[in-house]
Amino acid sequence: MKIVRVRLPGDEIAYGAAELEGIRVFRGTPFVAWEPTENLIPFESALLLSPVIPTKVIGVGKNYAGHAAEMGGEIPDEPIIFSKPATSVIGPEAAVVIPPDSNEVHHEAELAVVVGKVSRLVAPEDAGTHILGYTAANDVTARDLQSRDGQWTRAKGFDTFCPLGPAIETELDPQGLMVSCRVNGDLRQEATTDDMVFGVAELLSFVSRVMTLLPGDVILTGTPSGVGPVFPGDIMEVEVERIGVLRNRVVDS
Repeated sequence: MKIVRVRLPGDEIAYGAAELEGIRVFRGTPFVAWEPTENLIPFESALLLSPVIPTKVIGVGKNYAGHAAEMGGEIPDEPIIFSKPATSVIGPEAAVVIPPDSNEVHHEAELAVVVGKVSRLVAPEDAGTHILGYTAANDVTARDLQSRDGQWTRAKGFDTFCPLGPAIETELDPQGLMVSCRVNGDLRQEATTDDMVFGVAELLSFVSRVMTLLPGDVILTGTPSGVGPVFPGDIMEVEVERIGVLRNRVVDS
C-alpha cells in the first residue's frame, strides 16, 4: 500500500491510499486506527503533503562508503546520528528555501524509514515489526555551515531542509533499492541500498537504544556519493525504487 497525506478541497487534511483510479480517503491515521471511506478523489484534485509529520527526524552520517570518502572521512565503526527538527519537513513540490546564512546548499538523496509504533531497545531481528513503511527523503544540507560549525544541527535544521514523500510504501524490502537524485534532469547521485554500511534493521535498533522512537518518526538512512550544490531555480528529484519521485524546487529567501 502507498500511504499518502493530502490536502482536500476545503483545506481538510487526511490520510489516504493511492489506488489505480485515485486516492482513497481514510478516517483516522495509519498509526492508531483508520478505515477507508467512500471518498475516492482524482489525483489531480489532491495536493500531496509530506506523508507524515514526525516528532523527530534522525539522520545517519557517512552510511555509504563513497559519500564518506567524498567528505574526507573514514567509514564509521558505528552509526553516526544527528537530528533534524520537525519544522524542517516539507512535502512533494514544496519549495526548499536557501537561507541567507549559507552560500553552499547541497542535495542528499536518501531512503527514509517511517516508524510505526513506540520503539525502545529494539533488537535488530525485531526491527521490521516496528516499521510502518518507507519513503524518499532529501537531507538538504548547508555544507559551508556544516564545515564552519564542526557539528551538523544548524546546517541540516533550516525550515524546508527535509523534503519527504511522495508516499509511504508499506510493502517493501529495503534491500537492493536504487536511490538517485537528479538536478534539472541531470543525474547527480545513484546507488543501491545494498551499499549502505549499516542496514535498516541495525539503524533502527541503534537509534532505539539512544531514544524512544514514536509513531511517525523518521530515520534517514544516509546518502550515496555525488552530493553537490543547488541554486535558486533548480529542480531536485529524489527517486527511490518502488516508492516514487520526490520533486522540489529551490528558491531564494
